[in-house]
Parts: sequence; C-alpha cells; structure tokens
Amino acid sequence: MRKVSNIFEPKATRVLRALLTDPQHNWTIRGLAEEVRISVGYAHAVVSTLIDLGYVVRNETYKIKMVNPTVLLRRWAAYNQYDKVNTFLEYYTFEREIDRFIHQLSAVDNTSYALTSLAGAFLIAPHVRPVDIHMYVHGKEDATAIAKTLGIQPIPRGGNVKFVIPYDEGVFYGQQRLNISTSDQAESGVNVVSNIQLFVDLYNYPARGLEAAEHLYERIVEKWGKVLVGS
Repeated sequence: MRKVSNIFEPKATRVLRALLTDPQHNWTIRGLAEEVRISVGYAHAVVSTLIDLGYVVRNETYKIKMVNPTVLLRRWAAYNQYDKVNTFLEYYTFEREIDRFIHQLSAVDNTSYALTSLAGAFLIAPHVRPVDIHMYVHGKEDATAIAKTLGIQPIPRGGNVKFVIPYDEGVFYGQQRLNISTSDQAESGVNVVSNIQLFVDLYNYPARGLEAAEHLYERIVEKWGKVLVGS
C-alpha cells in the first residue's frame, strides 16, 4: 500500500488542513481529495500514513475520522519553518497605525491575499501588537497590484509590509473574511488565513510568535469542542 515519506510535505499538508479544520467531520478519500484538489491516489497515500501514525482511523462506514488532532497540529507547527519555506517580497509603508493600514486592504480584490503571522493573529485573537504586516499572495503579479492599490513601494530589505509567496497554494484553504473598523473609518472586510494555518505560521515565528500562537490555540480548541482525543 502506497505511503508518503513525510506527512508535512507541501501537498500532504492540504489533507492536514481539511482534517484539522473540522476534526469531527468524517471524510471519504474521494471527497477529501476533491476538497483539497489533489489526486485520489495521493490522498489515499497520505491517509494511509496518517492511519499508521495514529492520527486518523476508519469508522464503521469506512470513512476517515480524525483522532489526536491537538497532537498532530502541534507536531506540524513545530516542524513548519514559516520564514524558510516561503518567499518574501519586501515593501514599505509610512502608515504607522496598524489598524488604519489593515483597513486599507478593504480596497483590494478579496481573492488575491490573506493576512497571516502576527497581523492575522492581531485580528483573530489579539495578544501581540505587530510591527509589520505579512500577507500571502498567489504570485508577484498580485503583490504588485496590491502594492499599487495601497501606494507602497518595494524595498531591498527591512520592509514593514511583506508579501509572502507560499510554498503551496494550500495555505489559502479555509481563509476567513473579517469585518473590521477604526474610530474614524467605516467597517470593511479583510482576509485572514484559517486559524489552523495561522497557528502553524506563528509557532516558530520570532518576536513573540509562539506566545501569539498559544493564545490562538485556546480559540482553536474551543471551536473544535470537547469531543477530542488527545487534548
């Protein structure tokens, strides 16, 4: 039976996101493959490996059921190196108010980006105030278009706005649209990655990333509910 050598390889993590987003959902292999846009054969290999490792089981109808979600999430987060696996494009904004800058993103095409790292955590589970903005984009073209909309300029290094070209498009799975407002501006919507992706990105991130991740973790487990194994 085919297996994968590493459950944290890029396309394998697509399966992890779907399973961890709703650990109580029961999946068929085909349904899971279609959900995360991978082949049925590869999905079967990932699931077979996860079964061997004790993270999923088959239920009475032979569907896939998640077990030990907290253990899997933490091991994935510990393995992931956000600052090494992604490509960063550095830009600079003179706007010093993080709230105001994030609000400006409401003018951007809502499918072209998703906030992550401390900026994403600041909106989902405020704990650490970020000094820069990280957002995933699908490619350099999106970064250029967003920068033009925001009126920001590229910089060789040390930018306070970082466009992140991801190691895999799966990082956009389950992204959230949040309504935000400032004291002098109307409410608007911005995109943030899923709480699962956010936790994984924060875990090894320097400058209080782990602290922000642990604060977010409480919200993830609360959303999962009390029907958890290995919590």
